[in-house]
This record gives sequence, structure tokens and C-alpha cells, in this order.
Amino acid sequence: MNTPAHLLLGAAVMGRPPTRPLIWAAMLGGLLPDLSLYVMTAVSILILDIQPSVVFRELYYSDAWMQVFAIDNSFILWGLLFGLAIWKKTAWAIALTGAALLHLACDFPLHHDDGRPQFWPLTFWIYESPFSYWDRDHGAWWIAPIEAALVTIAAISLWMRRPGVVLTVAIACLLAAEFFVVRSWLFFFIDS
Repeated sequence: MNTPAHLLLGAAVMGRPPTRPLIWAAMLGGLLPDLSLYVMTAVSILILDIQPSVVFRELYYSDAWMQVFAIDNSFILWGLLFGLAIWKKTAWAIALTGAALLHLACDFPLHHDDGRPQFWPLTFWIYESPFSYWDRDHGAWWIAPIEAALVTIAAISLWMRRPGVVLTVAIACLLAAEFFVVRSWLFFFIDS
């Protein structure tokens, strides 16, 4: 799924009771499994001046990058942290780690050839789903509209909780970003 979708779904599901700190914590949890990708991509393109085609066709699949992805996309690590948060009864940590686990659960069936090792440290195995959230050759034509609909429902659910002006604007921006990214994947960036 697209990162804005993870933030909104994580906040809608794990931002309960609907307090601002819990919604923010859940949004952060929805972001954390993708954060390393954004940092490594930004450093590679903006600082090291590596071409985006090299970043997304070579570096993304390299052992070094996959090692980082294995850690921040590990069901095992996030599951342990979620269990610890529940044991400690720490609401913000439950929201954060629960949203991260939801992120991983949504990604698992939607990465065709660009998945990540999600069961580290037990294994580096990567599930190659027959489906993709972005690749039209693997179902994105019907997956993307379902994702957009779910994210819209999540945004409406969050707005109905009256989260305040800042969160309302953040939710609107994330929803707009989701629609922009879905449109871009489906109509501009992917060759049929």
C-alpha cells in the first residue's frame, strides 16, 4: 500500500479512544516501516546524486537495503514491541506498534516482486505475492480503487472524531497525497 494509506488506516484503526496523542502515535506507527526507504532514497538521490533508476532498480533490491528493510518490516520485532506495549498498558505505544503491524499486514499480500523480508531475524524469506498495489500487471487496476475507498472511509472516520484543526488538515493532506500517488502509479509511471 502507499504510505499515506498506511498512516490513515493506522490512525483510524489504532487511534482509539480518539485522542490526538493516540492518533498521532498511530500515524507515526503507520509510517515507521517505510521511513528507512524514504531516508535512504533521499540521501541517495539528493546527497549522493545517484540516479532514481539506480536507486529503485538496484539499491532497493541490494542486500544492504534489504537488511535495513528486514529490521523495520519484521512482524517478529513489531509483534514483540506490541506485546510489550500491551503488557505495560501504554496506550500511545499500543497505537504506534499496532499501526506498524497493520502496515505490515497490509503490505504482505500486496508486493509482487518488491516485497521485503518480514520474518527477520528468523529468516530472510520474501513472499512474492501474485498481487501488487502499484503494478497494473498484477492487479493494481482493481486493488488501487479498493485501497482508495478504504482510505477515504478511514479519513471520514477520523474526521468524525473531531480531532482538531491540525489533525484535520493533516488527514486531508494525506488523503490528497493518496489520491495523487494512486493516480500517478496507474496512469503515469508504470509501463503496461
